[in-house]
Amino acid sequence: MLRNLYDRVLALAANRRAPVYLGAVSFTESSFFPIPPDAMLIPMCLARPSRAWHYALICTITSVLGGILGYAIGFYLFDLLAAPVLRTYGYTDALARFQGWYERWGAAVILIKGLTPIPYKIVTIASGAAHFDFWTFLAASVVTRGARFFLLAGLLRRFGDPIRDFIERRLTLVTSAAAAAIVLGFLALKLI
Repeated sequence: MLRNLYDRVLALAANRRAPVYLGAVSFTESSFFPIPPDAMLIPMCLARPSRAWHYALICTITSVLGGILGYAIGFYLFDLLAAPVLRTYGYTDALARFQGWYERWGAAVILIKGLTPIPYKIVTIASGAAHFDFWTFLAASVVTRGARFFLLAGLLRRFGDPIRDFIERRLTLVTSAAAAAIVLGFLALKLI
């Protein structure tokens, strides 16, 4: 079922209204939809490299707006809406781990998780459920989602189709390296 949904989202990338659909997928993925916007962003950037930055901006803005919805779901409607969504996708244990990380690391968790392919909806819903400071959540979301989508768009714009396989197979490695750099930066600041 998920593969069929993924294929349908991928097909939207060829539609003349693809930027609108890209925004919709990016928005909904941040709070409840299972398919990441990368499924559309990659083919759209490859088809029109001159628009790559525009597409990354659409993903960033709509992902952050969707993240606000996810935060609100976690904050106001956790038992009614968020818990069933997390159970449906099998993320209940991930939420408990994430809340433990929040207690220990705070905003660094948002920065790191927002860069990686780990479903961002976990970050947004858990942030609301944990009553994490909204403005810190929002700022970290803008930074991390922007970094993720602009990095992806930049690689596609610069290297084109040859980088596609690398990104699809190694995106976790690339974004994890960026997340590790953020962690090292935080540690360096604490030690100085």
